[in-house]
Amino acid sequence: MQELLDKYKSVAVENVTEWFKVGVITDFPENSGACIKHKTKQIAVYNFARTGKWYATQNLCPHKMEMVLSLGMIGDKEGIPKVACPMHKKNFSLEDGSNLAGENLKIATYPVKISDGNVYIGFSE
Repeated sequence: MQELLDKYKSVAVENVTEWFKVGVITDFPENSGACIKHKTKQIAVYNFARTGKWYATQNLCPHKMEMVLSLGMIGDKEGIPKVACPMHKKNFSLEDGSNLAGENLKIATYPVKISDGNVYIGFSE
């Protein structure tokens, strides 16, 4: 199971080597998530329309190793944008992937760019 988690590593915008087009804005539901595939990874993309921001994370919940985070509810906890895993309600920051309950669980995050109505996710591989 650890090898599955190991393929997901956060990418900082300054380390992006590829902007991968994942669709157009209207392909993604407002205030919700959707899943895309990039090579062997499932990536959850969130259109947080209430705040006007977009986020991308691994779709794999590190708690029970299920590909479900794109189905989770988004919101905020004390001003931090977050996603709650739909299976066991673990909350993760959409900004840095940290577990908001302080548990030793973290998810990878990826930069999102919107250009001419297209949605791009930044990767460094």
